[in-house]
Amino acid sequence: MIHYQLHCSAEHSFDGWFKDSASFEKQAKRGLLECPVCGDAKVDRALMSPSVPKKGRPMRNEIVPMPSPAPAPEPAPMAVQAPTMPDQMRAVLQRMRAEIEEKCDYVGDDFADEARRIHHGESDARGIYGETTAEDAESLAEEGIDVTRIPWVPRADG
Repeated sequence: MIHYQLHCSAEHSFDGWFKDSASFEKQAKRGLLECPVCGDAKVDRALMSPSVPKKGRPMRNEIVPMPSPAPAPEPAPMAVQAPTMPDQMRAVLQRMRAEIEEKCDYVGDDFADEARRIHHGESDARGIYGETTAEDAESLAEEGIDVTRIPWVPRADG
């Protein structure tokens, strides 16, 4: 993964994580990147300084995996109103959902098993989405199978 400091044409700054620089270029060219502040789709990389170790200290080359987020606790019945999601963020997540639904196969609760079949060449390689438990997602990651959790918001048209 590569981390970029990004900015929109209105000069709002924000972070972005990408598989590689080609992934950033491809997403930016297709207009899939958007400023979380103003929704501007004209996003560029900001000038970043390289990570240089202090004199006499070697630079660390190992990649430290990020721990998976803990599963959300069951919501307690309360009368407190949760803060609303910003409209720009909701719009980005709705576009991401539409893109996934258009280009990937829904496999439902069979997600973990189908991901393994694809990984082992027993099913056609393709993008899939569905549901799985936190334990199955962790097991897939331990097996070297790339999966991503995505916040699933209601469709823009529904």
